[in-house]
Amino acid sequence: MKNTCFFLRIFCGTLFLAGSLSALHAQNSWTITGQVYDSLSQEPLIGVNILNRNTGQGTTTNLEGEFSIDGNPEDVLVFSYIGYATAEIPLTSENVLNVAMSADAQTLDEVVVVGYGTKKKRDLTGSVSVVDADALRKAPPSRSAEQALQGVASGVTVITSGSPGSSSKILVRGVTNFGNTQPLVIVDGIEQNLNHISPKDIESIQVLKDAGASSIYGVRGANGVILVTTKKGKTGAPVVSYDASYGIQYPFGENPFNLLMSEDYMTVYNKAFPGNAKFPGGKMPDYMYRGPGGAGVAMQGDPAVDPSLYFWESPNTGGNYIIQKLNKEGTDWYSELFKKAPNMEHNLSASGGTDHSKYLFSLGYIDQKGTMVENQLQNYSARINTEFKIGDNIRIGENLNVFHRDFQSAAPRIINGVINMEPIIPLHDIQGNWGGTFGGPELGSGDNVVAAQNRKNNDIDKSWFIVGNVFGEVELLDDFTLRSSLGYNISNSYEQSFYHTPVEGLQTNTNDNRLGVSSGFGSTMTFTNTINYKRDFGVHHIDALIGSEAIKYSGRGQNAYRTKFFSNDFNFLILGNGAGAVSNGSYISSNSLFSLFSRLDYTFDNKYLLSGTLRRDGSSRFGPNKRYGVFPSVSIGWRISQETFLQSMNWLDDLKIRASTGVLGSQNNVSAVNAFSLFGSGMTTTDYDIKGTGNSIEQGFAVNRIGNRVTGWEENVVTNAGIDLVAFSGRIDFSIDYYKKSINGLLFTEPLPAVIIGGANAPAVNIGDIQNTGIDLNAQYRSKAEAEFNYSFGVNFTSYNNKVVSIPGPGYFYAGNMGTISQTVGNAVRNEEGHPISSFYGYKVIGLFNSDEEVEKAPVQDGAAPGRFRYADIDGDGEITGNDRTHLGSPNPDFTYGVSLNMEYKNFDFSTFLYGSQGNELFNTVKAYTHFLAFYPPSNKSNDLLNAWTPENTDTNIPKIETTKSFSTTDAPSSFFVEDGSFLKIKSLMLGYTIKNSLIQNLSISNLRVYVQIADLFTFTKYTGLDPELGGATQNFGIESDSGNYPNYRSLNFGLSLSF
Repeated sequence: MKNTCFFLRIFCGTLFLAGSLSALHAQNSWTITGQVYDSLSQEPLIGVNILNRNTGQGTTTNLEGEFSIDGNPEDVLVFSYIGYATAEIPLTSENVLNVAMSADAQTLDEVVVVGYGTKKKRDLTGSVSVVDADALRKAPPSRSAEQALQGVASGVTVITSGSPGSSSKILVRGVTNFGNTQPLVIVDGIEQNLNHISPKDIESIQVLKDAGASSIYGVRGANGVILVTTKKGKTGAPVVSYDASYGIQYPFGENPFNLLMSEDYMTVYNKAFPGNAKFPGGKMPDYMYRGPGGAGVAMQGDPAVDPSLYFWESPNTGGNYIIQKLNKEGTDWYSELFKKAPNMEHNLSASGGTDHSKYLFSLGYIDQKGTMVENQLQNYSARINTEFKIGDNIRIGENLNVFHRDFQSAAPRIINGVINMEPIIPLHDIQGNWGGTFGGPELGSGDNVVAAQNRKNNDIDKSWFIVGNVFGEVELLDDFTLRSSLGYNISNSYEQSFYHTPVEGLQTNTNDNRLGVSSGFGSTMTFTNTINYKRDFGVHHIDALIGSEAIKYSGRGQNAYRTKFFSNDFNFLILGNGAGAVSNGSYISSNSLFSLFSRLDYTFDNKYLLSGTLRRDGSSRFGPNKRYGVFPSVSIGWRISQETFLQSMNWLDDLKIRASTGVLGSQNNVSAVNAFSLFGSGMTTTDYDIKGTGNSIEQGFAVNRIGNRVTGWEENVVTNAGIDLVAFSGRIDFSIDYYKKSINGLLFTEPLPAVIIGGANAPAVNIGDIQNTGIDLNAQYRSKAEAEFNYSFGVNFTSYNNKVVSIPGPGYFYAGNMGTISQTVGNAVRNEEGHPISSFYGYKVIGLFNSDEEVEKAPVQDGAAPGRFRYADIDGDGEITGNDRTHLGSPNPDFTYGVSLNMEYKNFDFSTFLYGSQGNELFNTVKAYTHFLAFYPPSNKSNDLLNAWTPENTDTNIPKIETTKSFSTTDAPSSFFVEDGSFLKIKSLMLGYTIKNSLIQNLSISNLRVYVQIADLFTFTKYTGLDPELGGATQNFGIESDSGNYPNYRSLNFGLSLSF
């Protein structure tokens, strides 16, 4: 509340100041009238947007192309219209102004940010996807800039999570290595986390996808580069903008895991365990109790459940007597853990400037409650950008972003606990304390998941990030520009978590409560210097750049925990108050990169384009002989539309063919000390009793990490060919690219056997090659501007084909987070030549055995029996062995796509956005728990088991209910767990209304828009899990394994945007 009041005070004060300035300016203004028309046809233009850049007042032309607006002689009017060149006209003492606007393909002159500079879009020879502020503006509130990228840039795949504050997985043209595949993110020249930038602060985003565009970033550009330009102040009167939104997030519907309710659960359990103690006589008891003398179930009126016996304390030392009434209808533990939750966002900015100085200041605040209880995020941000011009040729400025995060996370494996809890267990016992199993008869020891999450309400996770740079720029001799920039990215974090000894799982829990504390500090210094030369020689244009860059990374941190705190009071919890075990640790890391780079762009007669880049990187992460790498690229372009034989095609604005090839590098998957062997000591590993007396202990040292001085860069050889087309005065904008990425010398750290040098950690080595090929497509259509109705339609499409080119042997090099399946049945992933990376690998289920006769006639299979899986005999030798395993699918989609539709009618605007992924498979690890009683029998199971195989029910694919594990059911990875992960989501529906009348203008409001938006309305998919979009995974290939991932959510949002 204090934070909200603070923002409101700032907002009201700013409104008062802006209103005063605007009112003072308005006292000396008068009304200008006129007409806007087409320069060729002389026809009036309807709906032209007109903005007084000095006052912020705006209007539009009527059906006759006429307008009326207030202004002063020193003001500038800006006329903008789809398909026409923007006109800026300074006002004079005349009060009548007629304006002729010329048709123009505005996308041709659009300036695009590239590495260490800018280019006109029509001069690009590399592959670049451009995302403008309008697409970001339409992203649902409280979504990060990473999430806002989903589906709006061809070649970019974004996988999101519903957990507040979680990082999205971003792939630029697919998986490129065995580890970190996140692209490089540069914000105003400084490497930064995209989640730490408010989408409201972003002016545009460019994604550099091929070597021609990103090789100038050398070793950091292998995974693609995302260049973010934040909003800057503009010449004119002060403009104050405010955006606010409030929304409700809704979790998926009731019982999305399709779990059994109490009666059906009893039926399945009795079938598996006849005569069990949980349901005596096969009937549902009324109560469950647990006391010092034991546990049991009872019917109403049994003395064992007399309420007077009830006793509860925490921690439970063995004296508790718990009584709880069983839920005969069934507890939906998912619905108890996930609730609808609010989110709120506020953004306030003030900007302006003169010919000699410009500024922008913004504040942002997000308060997002997760759909999971006691899971929330609060973000605070402040940004200031200033720029000053000294004389005619010197420019200085700075960009500063301060970001603070308060986060309350989800308990580990909390969603799996939804399955572990049986439906008969109530949320609370008879006295309102948390319900649970309490080690009751065959009830297991699962903790109450809602209680576990609620106990995290006092955990602390605070982070500060300060990112900024100062720069100076000098123009010399008309053609040269010297620029120097010094930037820092500083982070500081503190985390405190407390583990309560649960009382719901066992009668006496011997695990001590535990307090853990950790903190960390990191910094990145970037010092960049460039010299740029631009000049035209007749039909020749040259743009040359040379530069150097020094980057220094450093970080340190510490962590500790202690046990046995006599109180769970949050205010008491400091490490010194614990009486039990103590553990602590710390780390320090540092590495650096020094680079020289250059780029030469040459254009002949505005038709033929040539560009070349060269970068030399030196990294401290590699040994002396492998430290330096050179990364070149060359790209060409031909603007065919400028040739005389196409000049008669008046509808064609621009047609360009381009191609590029080059080399990129990567050091993402190698540690800062990879080249060095490290030694350490430990009481149990390196202390020696030299004299054998028992009291002559001397400290020794042993290798705990093996170094490798010959490990080198990953090398990405990238080839790209593309076509760009702009037609009908910019109404059609189309581009298509074909790419091929060959990644050689993949960096991988393979675990060593424990017998090798005492189990020392292995170094990263270069091993294996992979290849990605595919097509990126982007198409936009904008309707011809009409008086009342306008629309646009856009499609982004990315195809992706990945295969392993070479790996020594059928390596299981990176299994990812395969959860219970990996732990129980072995590795379900194989990287093999000719197949996609991280392909699922196991036995193909071709049905169930229905009789002993079928078992006898089938190939020999361990554990084969009626009602169990029947595996395909791939090698045809009459026996099911390891040689019969086969590739079962790929987690890599064949293609992803985004579709957008925008419409405007009078003051109304409507937009919708769809996103889809096609052709990928998912490994549904959750089915191990929900479909087999052999996995933790007390846990709840799927309703599918009601259709399990029996001798009378053979027309099913659900194996028979049994309590033992078998190679023919649970003990082997099989196609039973692999599902089609394709999906199509309606990501956004937005309806807005812009208020344009004299009332708001009299209040000095230049723009006021209100809107309502529905996000993630519906998902079309065949996948049976919670959500086919498995975001939030920290492992590279965790995207394919559903082990109970935090699902996305639907939301209903209301918002407004206004400016003064």
